[in-house]
Amino acid sequence: MIRVVLVDDHELVRTGFRMILAQQAGIEVIGEAADGEHGLALIRSEMPDVALVDVHMPRLSGIELTDRVRKHKLSTRIVILSVVSEAPFPRRLIEAGASGYLTKGCAADELVRAVRQVADGRRYLSPDIAEVLALGALDGGESPFEVLSARELDVAMMLARGQDMQLIADKLKLSAKTVATYKYRLFDKLGVDNPVALAHLAHTHGLLDDRTRALSD
Repeated sequence: MIRVVLVDDHELVRTGFRMILAQQAGIEVIGEAADGEHGLALIRSEMPDVALVDVHMPRLSGIELTDRVRKHKLSTRIVILSVVSEAPFPRRLIEAGASGYLTKGCAADELVRAVRQVADGRRYLSPDIAEVLALGALDGGESPFEVLSARELDVAMMLARGQDMQLIADKLKLSAKTVATYKYRLFDKLGVDNPVALAHLAHTHGLLDDRTRALSD
């Protein structure tokens, strides 16, 4: 039996994953968490075979959670689910120790295939993500977002999507002052001075689609 936990701050997403996996022989969802901090505690206490983890979550991002699982040498294998298929997210998460990476638009059978393959000790990348990584390696170019820390990347993407400072602070369970520090630090690293310029840069490097960028302009 493959024991799975779900770590995502959206209850509807967790419900959908649970319903898909409940129909599969040999797979059991044994727990859920709505933020990264509780997700890490759940992984430590239950030691599941696989954890399905969102990238952007309160308290602890998916990148930070994955990195801590690796550093603490926990046996749970992480499959990341994100709305973003472009670098730097897949590359950063694989470097942090993720065993799989899927976009949330993947088909149900691909989700199940990823869980089974990762539980079997292999890595799973959806075809579009594998192509992005392969092309990035061939091009030899790096995204400017590669220089950001995990939390700076979280804040950058929220700012690029047009979310205000207080909303970001509330979602990440941080003080507004801490978010402001991250904002000025990431602006300096990326060479931008306002959220519109940040959104343009994110769009240029494939981190925002046209619709999301329009909302931030």
